[in-house]
Amino acid sequence: MQNLEPLLIFIRVAEMGSFTHAADSLGIQKGRASTAVRKLEDDVGVRLLHRTTRKVQLTEDGRAFHARARDLLAEVDDLQSMFAGDRVALRGRLRVDLPTELARTAIVPALPEFMATYPELELEVSSTDRQVDLVQEGFDCVLRIGPIGDETLIARPLGRLRMVNAASPAYLARYGVPRSLDDLRLHGHRAIHYTRTFGAKPYGWEYPDARESGGYATLPLPGALHVNSVQTYEAAGLAGLGLIQAALSGIRRHVVSGALVEILPDFRPEPLDVSFVVAHRTNLSRRVRAFMEWSKEVLEPDLDSAGVQSGQKPGEVGAPSSKAAR
Repeated sequence: MQNLEPLLIFIRVAEMGSFTHAADSLGIQKGRASTAVRKLEDDVGVRLLHRTTRKVQLTEDGRAFHARARDLLAEVDDLQSMFAGDRVALRGRLRVDLPTELARTAIVPALPEFMATYPELELEVSSTDRQVDLVQEGFDCVLRIGPIGDETLIARPLGRLRMVNAASPAYLARYGVPRSLDDLRLHGHRAIHYTRTFGAKPYGWEYPDARESGGYATLPLPGALHVNSVQTYEAAGLAGLGLIQAALSGIRRHVVSGALVEILPDFRPEPLDVSFVVAHRTNLSRRVRAFMEWSKEVLEPDLDSAGVQSGQKPGEVGAPSSKAAR
């Protein structure tokens, strides 16, 4: 087939399970998507999709065709960019998902440079703290902090996000500046507890401990406030409601301004693994590669030099690094 667009439309419809959503993600009319898939079915001589008023599903023939078509498009994209290097401008649409705080504090502020470098590239940025479905929601790549959670996805580790302990000057004026873990226990210090599910038992204050198999342990600390939002967690720390453990990238501006003060620098919590995640293929498009390489440079100051370790742990930028997010 000389025109590969019908294959791209078919793949997007199949993976998103909707002509409407697929058309929106590709920036085309729904009727155009429907016509392209119908003609593709006529060309190959089989029905590829079951259509109902509620959903679209692959037929048995459609599943086999989808797998081959996906591989074919990946190979074509790789072939077209093989000798392009920087001589050919990046064009088309790139759809990415980023953790909310990382998008707000690091990636988006630096985007003018990226978009000036690639002015013909159209970028769609989703920002959420849930784990999106790359395939169903049509993302080209996702920046994920913590575990990947799906063995069919391909993760490209970037590094480990540096975490710190912090509190507001008002809090420290009331409770004192802790110099040791014993100070946390003996002087009535309180932590703000972050959890995705209210009612779950708090996991405590995380600190390095060579005696533990994972190298880190947790210290139970009281706290009257439980939150389930990264932004609320940060705001509670700024308000002096308790101690927080957060990604330095998310709270750096507050540390620089003095609104938050780093404490216990020798007892920082475990860094969080950061990865770019893509679906299905190892041959990445130039668009994805360019965005990944640029993002890694942007995040480099906030990543520990140590390589990503196995056994990734969940978490969010700005959220406590303890196992409370599990």
